[in-house]
Amino acid sequence: MKAYESILGNAGRSDPQPPDSGGLCTPDELLKKVNVALEAVTGQRQPQSLYEPVRYVLSLGGKRIRPVLMMLAYNMFREAPETIIKQAVGIETYHNFTLLHDDLMDRADMRRGHATVHRKWNENTAILSGDTMLLLAFHYMQQCDERHQGPVMTLFTETAMLIDEGQQLDIDFETRLDVTEQEYIEMIRLKTSVLLACALKTGAVLADASPRDCDLLYSFGEKIGLAFQLQDDLLDVYGDPAVFGKAIGGDITSNKKTYMLINALNRATEAQHRELTGWIEAKQFDREEKVAAVTRLYDAIGIRALCEQKIEQYFQQAGELLQQVSIDDNRKEQLRQYTAKMVNRKY
Repeated sequence: MKAYESILGNAGRSDPQPPDSGGLCTPDELLKKVNVALEAVTGQRQPQSLYEPVRYVLSLGGKRIRPVLMMLAYNMFREAPETIIKQAVGIETYHNFTLLHDDLMDRADMRRGHATVHRKWNENTAILSGDTMLLLAFHYMQQCDERHQGPVMTLFTETAMLIDEGQQLDIDFETRLDVTEQEYIEMIRLKTSVLLACALKTGAVLADASPRDCDLLYSFGEKIGLAFQLQDDLLDVYGDPAVFGKAIGGDITSNKKTYMLINALNRATEAQHRELTGWIEAKQFDREEKVAAVTRLYDAIGIRALCEQKIEQYFQQAGELLQQVSIDDNRKEQLRQYTAKMVNRKY
């Protein structure tokens, strides 16, 4: 049994039996707090034409993973995690800003089953409203007491820069066939993992955790983020469309340099490599035929098992880091089970 499946325990049941909470909030309770707070992000600010797209983006839902992680980390050391709701809202607003601009750069039509901002309004609106979301994120992140402002804002600013670096690497990879596994892992660390790590460390910093525990939670977030993104890669090929919520194979049709494609190219026989590069270089193709053909190659090369092993490896490393955090194990349980669900998700 996979490590992250065994850790799930009661988390995989519909009626989990939580441990003695000792003032701990469940992820579901925290999610409700975040969703309520997000409704008031823009307040009564005008003009409507600038802020309506912001409200629209934040109303589309989502897992709210980053603010929940931040509050779970805080709650491991202190009670009343709603104390940091402004910073939780800030990091979720920032995350949605990155999605808005990603959609614009990708010319994507849909996000979470709804029209993207540049489709519903126009590109200029997407740029300006996105910039406003970025500023709102910084506005909310800095609204902590003066003693914490320096470390919180230094971490958040550096994280935002790292994410931009990861986004640029992802763009650069689009025109390359020689991307290495190491390069890909570094790209997803920057583009995905560091924001999860920032959320966890920020929660710990605001709770006055020791510097060592803050750093351990940052490293834990990095490893969980890598496992999370690799699971996303896996689901894009092998997920159930009815559960996944969208057609599978998007990464294949766009020739996205994922862990799976990179390793398939590296491990393929000469004949397999020729077929795979043929599909990559094809300018015109039937979508379903390409997805089916590349998936068959992945199956033959053993890519699914390889990816699952890598996910488990990162999850185990994350567990070892969490184990070192210097608080009672029962106070880590909510975070442990929540991240197990993240990594083992089907959508």
